[in-house]
Amino acid sequence: MLTDLQIAQDTKMIKINEIAKKLNLTQDEIELYGNYKAKISYEALEKVKNNERGKIILVSAINPTPAGEGKSTTTIGLGDSLNKLGYQTMVCLREPSLGPVMGVKGGATGGGYAQVVPMEDINLHFTGDIHAITAANNLISAVIDNHLFQGNVLNIDPENVIWRRAMDMNDRALRKINVGLSLKREVPRYDKFDITVASEIMAVFCLATNLEDLKERISKIVVAYNMDQEPITVKDLQVAGAVTMLLKDAFKPNLVQTLEGNPVLIHGGPFANIAHGCNSIMATDYASKISDYTVTEAGFGADLGMEKFIDIKMRAMNSMPEAVVLVASIRALKLHGGVDKTELKEENVEALKKGIENLEKHIESINEFNLPYVVAINRFPTDTDQEVNFMLNWSEQNNHPVSLSEVFAKGSEGGIDLAKKVIKEIENKKQKGNLLYSTDLSIEDKLKEIATRIYGAKEVVFKDKAKEQIEIYKKLGWDKLPICVAKTPLSLSDDGKIKGRPRDFTVTVRSFKPSLGAGFIVAMMGNVMTMPGLPKEGAYKNMDVIDNLIVGLF
Repeated sequence: MLTDLQIAQDTKMIKINEIAKKLNLTQDEIELYGNYKAKISYEALEKVKNNERGKIILVSAINPTPAGEGKSTTTIGLGDSLNKLGYQTMVCLREPSLGPVMGVKGGATGGGYAQVVPMEDINLHFTGDIHAITAANNLISAVIDNHLFQGNVLNIDPENVIWRRAMDMNDRALRKINVGLSLKREVPRYDKFDITVASEIMAVFCLATNLEDLKERISKIVVAYNMDQEPITVKDLQVAGAVTMLLKDAFKPNLVQTLEGNPVLIHGGPFANIAHGCNSIMATDYASKISDYTVTEAGFGADLGMEKFIDIKMRAMNSMPEAVVLVASIRALKLHGGVDKTELKEENVEALKKGIENLEKHIESINEFNLPYVVAINRFPTDTDQEVNFMLNWSEQNNHPVSLSEVFAKGSEGGIDLAKKVIKEIENKKQKGNLLYSTDLSIEDKLKEIATRIYGAKEVVFKDKAKEQIEIYKKLGWDKLPICVAKTPLSLSDDGKIKGRPRDFTVTVRSFKPSLGAGFIVAMMGNVMTMPGLPKEGAYKNMDVIDNLIVGLF
């Protein structure tokens, strides 16, 4: 069987200026990054700003497992299938972070015959957007410590600096560090690194609607508190303009293509277990104004990605998806049913029957938003006839629209049934979707709505620190913002070891973090970390392809 890289290398890419023509973009409206990547100019974005939006389709999934679900592959394949059926369709994805690329996950450009290319560029440095976000984040850190060094006019409490440095790599050694140790006049303090895609700069980057909005949001970011416990912002540090300048080119959406030569926008990449897990509003808004359908994804399972996509991103866009595609694989459902990952190739209908409860909960969550859906079963060669028949019978008995997706093996041809069923659900839709909660609710009540209706929790428990922060946020007027939950993506609960569909469980909020620039409050649940670590066997070990590239060059 050919690898993803071999399939990509065997496919002749179209020059990106030809892809741009499919979007009616002129040569002056794109900025080339080589032959196969480009950025879309601000002039091109401005030209369509008053267009009506087409229909947005959200691709989500069950809770992720090591067996693989295929959310990105399905997103890309569905976009190709809709284009094949004659609908002008854009795919919008997040930019891969180097941390997961070198860690457990590996790349994030789809797989098989449903890929975006050039995959190796996209998975590595791409157009430098994430590096620009890293630099912008660390400029703020440098200014904070310089301010402390130069006399601390703002009376910043060195022990209450909440802004962290960032690096786009899994590096557990940087979770806790000491800074300011080289000179006597420096102010020593504890600091931490977050992975760049967990930085508020990334969240702001993806939620801003134009450059002016980007600067305004950056200005609002809270970086520390002074000795009187008053918040200190980026605006107070007088660095908002410089940070925005560092991002001005990165802020333009990136144009690439699928293996079938269809246009794709890949822009921004906040983590969904920490931040809101969606690509940029800039890209999604543009795509939706030039196409019939925009197919986009939200990170991890529907409990994190879908909920945040709707309650944070769609709220900010004053929009709503027309339908949700919920991706699952028989392999992954068996894992949720208790099968060991070494035994996934063996038929086990009983485990599938138990694991399907995870899928059922996510369907219930979609219904909380009153949205139509189609379940996409990402088919693997090891799926047996009995297992497939069980899934089809289950869907028929429970009136769930379902499609066997084979886009990995067949490209757009393997997703025609899925595309037709999604269109049918959209056309038969009887009502507009709704947000889960009003921002007028208290912080506690908003979290209760999310935890009970989306996770299926019995109650939410708040640690003492979280309770204290809620009172402070109320006084500061921050309690009317949406909530962005940071928790494990591996479970509906806040314990990643609990698979399937847990019941009668509690979730614990240990603390909060204000993200005023992004426009939400982050609730930290369980033991989620903002700087992951590399595994014992990292994906970086599988990159011997560089040897072939070197041989090809010389």
